[in-house]
Amino acid sequence: MIEIKNVSKTYNGEKKAIKNISFDIKDGEIFAFIGHNGAGKTTMIKSLVGILDFEEGDIFINNKSIKKDPINCKLEMAYVPDNPDLYENMTAIDFINFVCDMYKIDIEVRKENIKKYAAMFEIEDKLNNDISSFSHGMKQKVALIAALAHNPNVLIMDEPFVGLDPKAVFDIKNIMKQMTKEGKTIFFSTHILDVAEKLCDRVAIIKNGEIVKIGKMKDIKGDSSLEKVFLELGEK
Repeated sequence: MIEIKNVSKTYNGEKKAIKNISFDIKDGEIFAFIGHNGAGKTTMIKSLVGILDFEEGDIFINNKSIKKDPINCKLEMAYVPDNPDLYENMTAIDFINFVCDMYKIDIEVRKENIKKYAAMFEIEDKLNNDISSFSHGMKQKVALIAALAHNPNVLIMDEPFVGLDPKAVFDIKNIMKQMTKEGKTIFFSTHILDVAEKLCDRVAIIKNGEIVKIGKMKDIKGDSSLEKVFLELGEK
């Protein structure tokens, strides 16, 4: 479970990128986070995963504070950024094993998981290639395999579908559904609103650093569409 309580983040002591944000994401839930460019999505996500510090409030991952207990919070989660900045001088398999080492994943468990996801994303024959030779989509697949190989309880992704081919997008959606059946928590941002509408249990819309709409997907969109609701909020 993720609990975000009264979180605010200021840049350069002036601009508040996120303002007094509070909401929670329950176990077994897929939660979408949407907003225009510059609305505060990535700032919120980077605060959530412990990359950015924030001045006010706190964030809890399965009852652990990201401020007071960041290491144990991070052991609960996996994070896939919108731009996968991987160690380009490493091979894909070395990078994935490096991540698994940090999470102290058993050798046999990781081998099984890596084999499963590499086959799913159709990159088994590329695992020994240098990451520097990969396209954005290939790097995204490596980042996803590294995130999934240690079987996280909480999966956090920033624009996970960007650069992926249609099959990989289909596979990721099925992985997300399966993870929530196992009681895991998924939080992701996206600009692909029709995917969010069909996939997610709940959604939050952020505008100018503030949550302007939050709730169950069916209640937010009503008889309309998430896209229409989003565009109408943008005009206000």
